Amino acid sequence: MKPTPPSAALVRLDLSMEALAARTLARHPETVRVKKPQLATKRLARILDSTLALANRDGFHSMSLRDLSEHAELSMGALYAYFDSKETLLLMILGTVFEVVEQAIGSPPAELPPRERLRWLLASHVALTEAMLPWFTFAYMQAKSFPPQARSMAVAGERRTEKLLADILSEGRASGTFTLDDIEMSASLIKPMLQDWYVKRSKYRRRGVTPEAFTQSLWTFVERAIKAHGTG
Repeated sequence: MKPTPPSAALVRLDLSMEALAARTLARHPETVRVKKPQLATKRLARILDSTLALANRDGFHSMSLRDLSEHAELSMGALYAYFDSKETLLLMILGTVFEVVEQAIGSPPAELPPRERLRWLLASHVALTEAMLPWFTFAYMQAKSFPPQARSMAVAGERRTEKLLADILSEGRASGTFTLDDIEMSASLIKPMLQDWYVKRSKYRRRGVTPEAFTQSLWTFVERAIKAHGTG
């Protein structure tokens, strides 16, 4: 079966660190005190890259701003020109992740029938998490140590993806394309299978599994579980 291409919106997105830093700057004009856009973007890209590297290695809770300053090779004063606390930095990172998720997969193509739309969502989700692997690893693995507001954002992000899945499953069941009893439970089971791609990325790397192979295997499993049939 020919692989389903990921979201056209995702293909068009620039997901380089500098582009993501520019997004973050645009969302927080009241927080960042650096007025030169090019300098601000480059330095924030260094800050974000260092934050993700340190947090994914040692834990966000354990990372101090002094650690971040040394890793990013910026003074403490330079850091405080972008945020006033670790929690603000955390919210900036999570906000950027969720903004990109919404733009890339938040509007599944209505012209596709439910079966193909579900394949599209799975393929696009895997492609997005592969392109932003450190960001998604951070958002998932560090969530247990997040303060309340950030933890609420992380939970809302998971629920958003589950709702996208549930909406497609519901339409597919109504049209007779899918046969399943509990839509919400099915969506909540598919979600962690998607997360396994970035949470257990080293496992798949050791086995030589590509994103495309993972997506195809996941789709085959889901297709059988929900008894998808036909082309609808």
